[in-house]
Amino acid sequence: MRHNKSINHLSRKSGHRKALLANMAVSLIEHKRITTTLAKAKALKMYVEPLVTKSKEDTTHSRRTVFSYLKNKEAVKELFGTISPKIATRPGGYTRILKVGFRHGDAAEMALIEFVDFNEAALASSPKKEAKKTSTRRSRSKKASAPAAAEAPAKVEETPVEAPAEAPAEEKKAE
Repeated sequence: MRHNKSINHLSRKSGHRKALLANMAVSLIEHKRITTTLAKAKALKMYVEPLVTKSKEDTTHSRRTVFSYLKNKEAVKELFGTISPKIATRPGGYTRILKVGFRHGDAAEMALIEFVDFNEAALASSPKKEAKKTSTRRSRSKKASAPAAAEAPAKVEETPVEAPAEAPAEEKKAE
């Protein structure tokens, strides 16, 4: 039984699992989003989020601690330089997992894992949602009577409509 066993072993020995998660974490930090299986995405979320929390405090000790997990100097620079300032005010939940369907070859459930503050499509669409107006049911009757009252006082100036182009041709035939 696996009572109170929080880590998913991913059918690997500990050395292989640590290398897998470190490589996936480096890819996630460099690309800001990756597609993988759902089980690996959940394990990666548990692996990356403490490292991101550690990166909020930019000290030599925290850099060395993160480097001991990632083993990649460029990823550590990216984490402390680009990602850390964006998530400085966020109290947690730095990553998001979205299910994207099943893999064609073995029907494994696939997921997209990404940093929350780096999804430009979601950040661009959020102001549009705030601008959208919603109406209540009871205001419908007021809106229906308002256009009728608004049409009466408003005068619309009519411009003389010119005769269609075919009309002069008909006059010539009549002569």
